[in-house]
Amino acid sequence: MKKMLFVMNPYAGTRRGAKELSEILAVFNQANYEVTTYMTSGTGDAFNITKERSEGMDIVVCCGGDGTLNETMSGLLSAGLDIPIGYIPAGSTNDFASSLKLSLNPVQAAKDIVEGEPVCYDAGRFGDRYFSYVASFGAFTRISYNTPQYVKNALGHTAYLLSGISELSQIRDIHIRMELDDQIIEDDFLFGAISNSTSVGGILTLNPNQVDMGDGLFEILLVRAPRSLTELSECILALQTQNYSNCGMITFRSASRIKVIANPDMPWTLDGEKAEGQREILVENLHHAMRLIQKVK
Repeated sequence: MKKMLFVMNPYAGTRRGAKELSEILAVFNQANYEVTTYMTSGTGDAFNITKERSEGMDIVVCCGGDGTLNETMSGLLSAGLDIPIGYIPAGSTNDFASSLKLSLNPVQAAKDIVEGEPVCYDAGRFGDRYFSYVASFGAFTRISYNTPQYVKNALGHTAYLLSGISELSQIRDIHIRMELDDQIIEDDFLFGAISNSTSVGGILTLNPNQVDMGDGLFEILLVRAPRSLTELSECILALQTQNYSNCGMITFRSASRIKVIANPDMPWTLDGEKAEGQREILVENLHHAMRLIQKVK
């Protein structure tokens, strides 16, 4: 019998995962898995459980939002364990799941895991922390960790959009210097993302044809503050059409290693979770560091 560690955030999203727990476990039991189940109760629980309890497991499955996946993956990487991850997306936005087109039905996602195979994807290292799909700063980065869970549960993705609108009045330019693999970018920016995903915060999207989540490279999207209505219109059009080549406010690059120099008081988010800023941060692509179970189509 195969061994599975199953970690669930029962408060994620609309709590649909928790409501369908018995059906999810039945899928795993019928597939001949001996399941050890843990429920998280706060930030850091999934990380600690995964780091301390995964050794000897054949698979680790997490059920929750992007933050739960982040902690699960980080726990495995911190423990130096190469164990496949199964992900049942049950959060409010599910950026990572959207990029990979994972089922948002918890029971179907469980079935896809038992029928699937490991696929290698890149992960990111941000200083001494990890992220699965994005490290971002500036406009909208506070939304995910400032929006109360009960608001997320009630409004879902709309909560992020409403919070984003309310945050516009507080937005300030941020001076950033980025040393990429082969060039230096330095300017004042409204928003920036170092990502390995086609969706960022459920607000910004990247062209799937420009994103390969296993190529050893990050996509870097930097947005300068528009200085006129014309520039604002150009910026909105570029973001909507995902065509950044003719927009002066947007810088779009790819790199595997980025050194960021910024105000240490500037907050970041890693997969939607708050991260403290530093004067100098090294962000590295960890090529094929994550093995995610996916149903072969």
